Parts: sequence; C-alpha cells; structure tokens
Amino acid sequence: MKKVIFMLAVSLFSRVLVAQDLDLRALTGKNWYGVYLNDQKMGYAEHELTLNDKGEVRESLDVHMKVNQGGNVQDMQITESREYAPDATLKRITSKVVSGGITHSFEAVVEGPEMRCVSVVGGKRTEEVRTPPAETLRDVLSRMRLVAARPAVGDKIDYVRFESMLKVEIRGTNKVTAIDEQVLDGTPTKVYLVETEERFPNETLKSLSKITENGVLLEDTVAGIYRMRLEPEDLAKKMSSTNDVIFSNAALIEQPISMPTTRDHLNLVLEGPLRESHLFSDRRQTMVLENGRVHFTAQRIAAETLKQATLPIQDEEVKPWLKASPFVQSDDPRIVAKAKEIVGDEKNAYLAASRLCSWVHANLRKQYSAALSNALDVLDTMEGDCTEHSVLFVALARAAGIPAREVAGLVYTAPEKKPGFYFHQWASVYVGEWIDMDPMFNQTLVDVTHIKLAEGDLLQQVQLIPIIGRIHVRVLEEEKPSAQ
Repeated sequence: MKKVIFMLAVSLFSRVLVAQDLDLRALTGKNWYGVYLNDQKMGYAEHELTLNDKGEVRESLDVHMKVNQGGNVQDMQITESREYAPDATLKRITSKVVSGGITHSFEAVVEGPEMRCVSVVGGKRTEEVRTPPAETLRDVLSRMRLVAARPAVGDKIDYVRFESMLKVEIRGTNKVTAIDEQVLDGTPTKVYLVETEERFPNETLKSLSKITENGVLLEDTVAGIYRMRLEPEDLAKKMSSTNDVIFSNAALIEQPISMPTTRDHLNLVLEGPLRESHLFSDRRQTMVLENGRVHFTAQRIAAETLKQATLPIQDEEVKPWLKASPFVQSDDPRIVAKAKEIVGDEKNAYLAASRLCSWVHANLRKQYSAALSNALDVLDTMEGDCTEHSVLFVALARAAGIPAREVAGLVYTAPEKKPGFYFHQWASVYVGEWIDMDPMFNQTLVDVTHIKLAEGDLLQQVQLIPIIGRIHVRVLEEEKPSAQ
C-alpha cells in the first residue's frame, strides 16, 4: 500500500506548474494544496516557482503526508526540484523521500550530452551516466500552454517528462474534455477540464485537472483516487484525523471464510476497474475477465508436485531476476553473507528458498511502517510489515542464486473482526517453476486466498494505482470443514 501512495505522490511532480500564469516573471511565489486519498485528507503540498536574473527557472514541490496503517501513523515527505536553463533545457533534478525514518535521494545534473545521476538508497551510493531526457520547460508548462491558447473541447497537447525516482522517461497527452463557467471570488471565470494520460511501460495513468482561464490549477485528481486541491495555507495544513489506509481500501466481505490458510479451493468474483494487465494465471490461481467481472479460482499446491531445480540456476529466461536493483541490493556483501549463512550447503532451490522465507518471518519484528523500503535498511532495522518482509526476502533469494521478484495484490484476513481482502505484498521465486512465497505469514507455498494483481519492482506496481480502494469481492462457494 505504501508503495502505491508513494507512486501517487511522485506522479504529481512537474504537474503543478500549471497553477501559474504564462508570464514567468509574474510566477514567483508559493501555492498550497490539500492532499486527499479517496476523499480522505492525508496531507498537504507546497509548490514554489522562482525565476532569477539569468532567466533560469526552478520549480519545486514539497509533499507532506501522514500515513496511517493499522493505527500506526507515520510521516512521509517527498520533495523534488527541477531547474531549467534560459533556453528551457533541463539542468538539474533533485528529489528526496523521507519516510519511516529512512531517507532516499536522487540528483541528476545535465552536462552537455550527458546526465550524471547519483542515487542514495539504504545508505548505498550509486552513480551512473545517462542520456539527458527530452524534457524541457515547455513540457512542464504543457497544460498551461494548452489553456492559454483558449482551446476548444478536444484540443490536446503532448509532452514528455523524466520520472526521477523511477528513472524512466514518460510521455503524456493533455486533452480538453469540457469547458465550464464558475464564480470564483465573486467573478465569473471559465474553467477547463483537462484529461491527462501518462504512459508508463506497463500502465497508462489518467488524471483530471480543473484549470481556470488564467492558468490557476484548482484541482488535480490522479486515477480517480488521489487528489490535490488548491487551498489557503492554514487550511491545507489542517488535518483533524488520519484515514487508516489498511481498512479504508480493503475489499470487505459479509461473512468470514472458513479455513482460509488450509482450504484446497477458493472461487471468487472480483468487480472494479481491473484490466488484462491485472490478470495473472498460473498453477495456483486463474483469473478470467468476462462482462466486466473477473472470475478468480485458486487451488492449493503440494510441495511434492513442484518442478525443483538445483542451485545454481542457469536458466537464461529467469536470470534477469537475479540482478540487483536500487531497492533490492542483492549484490551487497552484507546481503550475500546473510544469504549464505541461512542457506548453508542446501542445493535444492525450493528448500533453500524455504529456509530464507522462514528466517525472514522468524527474525523480522512485525510492525506497520510508512517507509519506502529497501533490503539494506530492513536488514539494519529488522522490522516492518509485508513490504519489508518481501523486499528483504527477494534480496536474500537473489543473493543465494534464486531468481525472485516482488508480488502485490490482495489477501484474505479478518483483523478486528472485519473479514475481507486487504492489499498485501509477498514474493515469487523460481525453483524449477515460479511459485509464490509469503515471508510475512511464513507460507512457503501461499494459500488460495492470495490474489496476485501485480508482479515486479516499483515501476511494475504502478498498475495497482487505478484499483486501490475500488475492488469488490464476492465469495461464490464455501468449503465445509471435513467431518471429524
């Protein structure tokens, strides 16, 4: 869940500048926005634009949120600034995420034909040289430029932007879908409704913006669930309560499911904005989309039926899932040493992965966390929720030579007597075939109540954004306990 909240927040970077007029010298100053998730306030954002005597432009956004998970309220702060030269070319990007006491940072400096990037995650510094993105100040101003042209319904403009934390170049389109007139501060004002489509590698995110004819951004809503609303500073910062994202976004059901962790079969119907990209079918689960509904069936898998490989695994198709990444530092000496200590001389890939799964479950203290987790920080703190359990497990598995990736979706549980399917994260490992393991629950073969909806790292989990809090689950059958 917290990864999705993070991705929602960063999706707003380089978008708020439309709140200003096209006269750059009249743009300096700050605007304040209340931040809402599914209409529940969870923070505020401060936007600022500066223009110096050299004609260089700096745009910054500072988002403060309180993330309530299971009653544990923690702060999350995401900041980013972008600097542009007088000719509108990109000069520098700096960004930082502070959550759960953990800080991640990124800086990119454009120097001629190169962009030098420095990332610090889990205290580990990574440097790389990339080709500068095509983004310019004109791209950041794209919605503003569209509105300034007094467009008709259907008019549109394209843009490109570099997403710093995900390190990808994203292309998008802004399109006017409606024009209205509202009275603002006693003055009749034309308001444009602009639909934005941002095309990520595996998902297209849609957002709607309300922008006045003078270029003032009144409201921006991403994926129908994450909203920034223009407010006076004191109102934007005011929060009377924090919404528990665990319970408010769950798919609750009326009756509890019997034997959830040991049952052999489960048959469900899922309703909501699910797409083909959310449908995963394998030996354990099958998902079929028909008439706007997803039919989900799952069956229990026995360990003795698995195709089991011997370490080291040489299959070329799965080798990409052995590589380290910024948040899964499986090549770090500390991770490698810990993996060797746990696995020992075991060469059976399934048994080795099972050892890692059980070790993570037994040694991590269960604690909800707002941190945007990475394996090294989890190894230091030795605590966390499902995200921390899965990211450390995946890193240890890769370090042991077992291909592994993160998995996200829904799982059945009944906390506080509220039965339902809650957003959850676990892992998938290749042991001769891909299987799912859940170190949070110490399941070396996950039960039938796990509903996989996304698979991969932070970028792949973008596809969860449009469905958060919008899934409804209906149980089609109950399995009766066997007679004693």
